Amino acid sequence: MIRRLPVYLLLDTSGSMKGEPLESVKTGIAAMLGGLRQDPHALESLHLSIITFDRDVKILLPLSGLETLQLPEITCPDSGPTHLGAALETLCERVASEVIKTEGEDKGDWRPLLFIMTDGSPSDVQLYKEMIPKVRSMGFGSIIACAAGPKARKEDLQPLADHVVSLDTMDGNGFVSFFRWVSASVASGNISSGTTGELHLPPPPPEVNLVF
Repeated sequence: MIRRLPVYLLLDTSGSMKGEPLESVKTGIAAMLGGLRQDPHALESLHLSIITFDRDVKILLPLSGLETLQLPEITCPDSGPTHLGAALETLCERVASEVIKTEGEDKGDWRPLLFIMTDGSPSDVQLYKEMIPKVRSMGFGSIIACAAGPKARKEDLQPLADHVVSLDTMDGNGFVSFFRWVSASVASGNISSGTTGELHLPPPPPEVNLVF
């Protein structure tokens, strides 16, 4: 049986993402999937889940194999809060139920990867802070957070993530570059998960700044 590499994408779809930013994210995700589908190893083992968060948290895509998944429609409201804490709560429930653990001689999935993209800061601050140690205890191979645009607070993401990157602009080129970098990082995860279990990130493109 092929061991899966579960990859979770948490996407901010609050009102500030409406219009060009959201369209750019869709273009970026399509580019990411196109790149990963060129990789035979990713096609074989990668499973992707997409969870969006604004006022509500939606599981847009349960953990699905790359070969068969259909990209769902991503929408966002006109306005409203950014419930990242609630999204992390949903994420932990999904990982607990979807990711197969290794038991004895039976090898489970590789350690999952988590990518978070937000253009603001969590509205549900208390829940967000409570969820950070829970997420950190879930056994992710790597947690990478992207602070997109001038209003995103990188310092909010640092306690949660192993790596924080920032996008200075919210245009299409920035998002496409970010998701292509995600694609390269996931491909790297496919290779390294079989050896070290650690994710070695490729150098980010010029539009993506590695904060730490």
